[in-house]
Amino acid sequence: MTEERPVLVATEADDLTADMVITELNRRNVPVVRFNPADIGADLTVSARFGTGSASMSGQMRTPSRAADLTRVRAVYWRRPEWPAFSYLEPDDARFAAAQVRFGLGGVLYGMDCPLWVNHPLRIAAADYKPAQLALAQRLGLGVPPTLVTNDPAEAREFITDQRDVIFKTLRWTPYTRDGVPVTGWTDPVTADEIDESVRVTPHLFQSRVDKVADLRVLIVGRHTFAVRIESDLLDWRKDYGALTYTVEHLPDRLTKGLHRYLEFLGLVSGSFDLAVDRAGKHWWLELNPNGQWGWLERETGLPLSSAFADLLTQGET
Repeated sequence: MTEERPVLVATEADDLTADMVITELNRRNVPVVRFNPADIGADLTVSARFGTGSASMSGQMRTPSRAADLTRVRAVYWRRPEWPAFSYLEPDDARFAAAQVRFGLGGVLYGMDCPLWVNHPLRIAAADYKPAQLALAQRLGLGVPPTLVTNDPAEAREFITDQRDVIFKTLRWTPYTRDGVPVTGWTDPVTADEIDESVRVTPHLFQSRVDKVADLRVLIVGRHTFAVRIESDLLDWRKDYGALTYTVEHLPDRLTKGLHRYLEFLGLVSGSFDLAVDRAGKHWWLELNPNGQWGWLERETGLPLSSAFADLLTQGET
């Protein structure tokens, strides 16, 4: 019965998007065990047994308010979990402890005979490399703007000169502070004159700027596709959410099928795609976030996104 089979939700303490899904699961009387790997210790206990004569691993997870039989888990929603850093320990001890949690707790979870992950963390990690994303999009026939990934300053200058209107993106978002103030990496214009020898230190992503009239955020949840048109005068719409307008969009069937094939290839059941629409109405593929934010889109548009996730987690509608 549904009451006997919980959904595990792995996420950080403050996650409004996960809250929305959990609220929907609670409304359906589906038991939920929410946990954060960083709470390992008194607030999170896991035990697993192997080689005891049964056909599979047995085990249990406990938090201060919930417990789950790991053989009965119906689905795992892997949202925004944090792994412990053990900052109070000496550096070598901290590294050792952190590794034991990742490969101990992580290994137990990966060893469950669970029918559905949204999404499996190993699949998320494999899908999170932007150059590989670009290569897959190109193979599947999705429109990819001319893009260069390089640490060669001369090649970067040549590409920018040839394309004329080029933007720079980070290959991976990471926490970053400058003089104690958090900063982030936006999508920004770049000129050939700005390229210097520091480019050699790491690969950089340069991309021809799409002459766009709108952006699209496309969320796929199992079989369902939700597309929202985001209009603004911003190159990177994330800079000012107050300047955005939203419209629910219907995608061409060919594009919808292409995005679903993209996730199938990566072994994902959900993902958030960013696309751009140019003045001719062509859709340009920009990137995939295998675990992207979407909560604000439900509030802005009324789309039943949390309900779709609850359907997927309880019924396995992939």
